[in-house]
Amino acid sequence: MKKFLSYFGASLLMILCFLPVANAVCPVCTVAVGAGLEGARLLGVDDVITGIWAGGLTLSLVGWTANYMRSHGVSRPIWYVLNFVAYYAILALVYFIPANNPIVLFNDRCMWGIDQFLLGIIIGSIVFFVMELWYSKIKKNNGGHALFPFQKVVMPFGGLLVATLIFWAIIKWLPQIGITLC
Repeated sequence: MKKFLSYFGASLLMILCFLPVANAVCPVCTVAVGAGLEGARLLGVDDVITGIWAGGLTLSLVGWTANYMRSHGVSRPIWYVLNFVAYYAILALVYFIPANNPIVLFNDRCMWGIDQFLLGIIIGSIVFFVMELWYSKIKKNNGGHALFPFQKVVMPFGGLLVATLIFWAIIKWLPQIGITLC
């Protein structure tokens, strides 16, 4: 089995190395958000915070795929809608993993009447989208240039980080002063 996995990994790496480069939502940003998501899950972070990173990563992948489709001549809007729906449907699969090994249980924990993971996905997607729009506006107002190197990475990542800190504070301090989250 180890031999198979090593051949599979080497083959996958070779395929990825020879794929054409896509002008997309920044790939470095996508990797940074993905690393944040996996790190949060491994550390046992609350589902709302993990959901923030999952929502940001998913929207990043939607943008990445949309840019790839645009560069390859896809112009029908239905394909962009299907792209969006497909990525979020894949994300929704975390609720349907077999019951003997659940990652996220729907309504196991809630915040303001909404499942924490779902709330995090919504917040993360909105924050990522707003930060991308803000970056585009800054770049447009600056003659097509970023204000500083890697601004396209820093802004969405920083936005998700700020949202994470806000929700961490909400989870930590609201129950201490007697306000219930669900």
